[in-house]
Amino acid sequence: MAEDAPHASAGEHAFVRALLRDAQALERLVESGLIETTPIRIGAEQEMFLVDAAGQPAPVGPELLAGVDEPLLTSELARFNLEANGSPRVFAGRCLSELEGELAALVEVARAAAAPLGADVLLTGILPTLRRHHLGASSMTPKARYAELTDAMRELRGGAFHIRIEGVDELDVSHDNVMLESCNTSFQIHLQVAPADFARTYNAAQVALAPVLAVSCNAPLFLGRRLWHETRIALFPDSTDSRSDTHRRRGFPSRVSFGRGWVGADGALEVFREQIARHRVLFREPDPEDDPIAVIDRGDAPHLKALCLHNGTVYPWNRACYGVGDGKPHLRIECRALPSGPTIADEVAGGALWLGLTVALRDRAEPVEQALSFADVEASFLAAAQHGLSAPISWLDGKAHLAAELVTNELIPLAREGLLGHGVDPDDVERYLGIVADRTRTGQTGARWMLDSLDDMGDRATRAVRERTLVRAMLANQATEAPGHAWPIATISEDDDWSGAFRRVEQFMTTDLFTVRPGDLIDLVASVMDWKHVRHVPVEDDAGRLVGIITHRALLRLLARGYGQKVKTPEKTPVTAAELMVASPVSVRPDTPTLEAIELMRRHQVSALPVVEDDDRLVGVVTEADLIAVSAKLLERFLADEAT
Repeated sequence: MAEDAPHASAGEHAFVRALLRDAQALERLVESGLIETTPIRIGAEQEMFLVDAAGQPAPVGPELLAGVDEPLLTSELARFNLEANGSPRVFAGRCLSELEGELAALVEVARAAAAPLGADVLLTGILPTLRRHHLGASSMTPKARYAELTDAMRELRGGAFHIRIEGVDELDVSHDNVMLESCNTSFQIHLQVAPADFARTYNAAQVALAPVLAVSCNAPLFLGRRLWHETRIALFPDSTDSRSDTHRRRGFPSRVSFGRGWVGADGALEVFREQIARHRVLFREPDPEDDPIAVIDRGDAPHLKALCLHNGTVYPWNRACYGVGDGKPHLRIECRALPSGPTIADEVAGGALWLGLTVALRDRAEPVEQALSFADVEASFLAAAQHGLSAPISWLDGKAHLAAELVTNELIPLAREGLLGHGVDPDDVERYLGIVADRTRTGQTGARWMLDSLDDMGDRATRAVRERTLVRAMLANQATEAPGHAWPIATISEDDDWSGAFRRVEQFMTTDLFTVRPGDLIDLVASVMDWKHVRHVPVEDDAGRLVGIITHRALLRLLARGYGQKVKTPEKTPVTAAELMVASPVSVRPDTPTLEAIELMRRHQVSALPVVEDDDRLVGVVTEADLIAVSAKLLERFLADEAT
């Protein structure tokens, strides 16, 4: 049963009728042998971030595209994202190196167009400097389709999008729109498939996905938290989740999933029918198109616009796709799990491993579904996203192998066999599988590079500076075209202009907080201040909402009135936090400009500002000591510049 919707409009009914008619037309195309079977082609989509000089998201995508005459560059959901679409090419010869060259050229076009707008192009799975204030409605690309998508998903959910991810750190956040989806950028590789081969190829692609993801992880950070090695795999399902609470409790599948089981004899038809049956349509008005059955009858290829539009709102990590090229309809599998970056060569290398493994596993005598349970394959995929090269991967021999060992010992040779069997140029095969081999040998995926870089930086700078250092190092390394496994660890430069790292309070606020509840004894507050050397203790309720703040000065005044002696007298009632706190204190949001925070402190004569998000939920504190540290750093840099 599909997801519930509060109301079904006439437009939705018209779309559903068009969708069902397209499904009938696809069945007709398959059964009549009208789907192209040869030659087999590959393609790719390259998503990217736009960043400013401070390493922050640069919301200039529409302006950039308005000044570029390049139809293969297009917009994405957020104004700080772009997508480059590679041309389809026959899966043979120098197809891999040609694909890399085309994508590199398109990225350079985007980079050249971004420069006059004060921006640059960065390839990474999730931008480390992203914050919630970057994800408001004003950052959405102004296209009717995106606004309609937001409204439809919000209507189906009946509430905010809730993200909970546990990694090294823990993230628990709610957001009121679909912009969380824009935090994920990927490298999507496509493989054309003949209808008769679809089921075996798709199942093989599912098995290949876990080890390929394990060697490709490049998104370990989100909203300042260290989470999974490929956090996109956890983030994307929740950021596009249109299910109601009832459907989630019932185990109804998300629009983003690994799948529900092995694909059977109906192949692509089974996949498309499952999507239609499971997921409510989000778009209400189909584009005008001739009846697809009539189009087939007159000998033309129907574009199946309603089917493709609905398919574009369901996001399995391997997605079945229908398209028309050179007037001929075709089917393909789109691998969506691989992240953008660290370099285009790294991406193509991961794509080569997936392509080679998929065709080699498809062509083996025993179908993969007879050797592995679907549950084990899905579990391996999730483990790869969480742990990268150290993940356990269930394989065809019935055993679990460490991902790094499995890739080195078995999968690179198997992928080589698959690629060469399709006539891919041997030099291309050795180059890209060689990158995979070196990455696996060194253990340095993009995710591992980021995590090791952060560990090396320690606490020598604020979190914002460390994250910006990562972004700048990524930009510099991508310019050299050296594969990610060869990148040196990112280090904080004394010559870096740190001024951009202190423009908003979230960039230097204290987030490791010690708090109390209104009913807690003031003795506990005093002990916390003493033990942890803090001068301000926020007071929050059980839901984490700010209700007050207790200062060191207020505690001293209480002690001066003899509180320490009074509590020793049995008839005296001990003082609680609620009695001493400043209720409803002056507070700021994470995106409050630093100068505004300084002015608030002066105007209200306070030495600390709690930082709150939605519903007054406490997320940090900014104190005079924090501002003094910032001022000292900037003054030191200013004086050094003056001296030179």
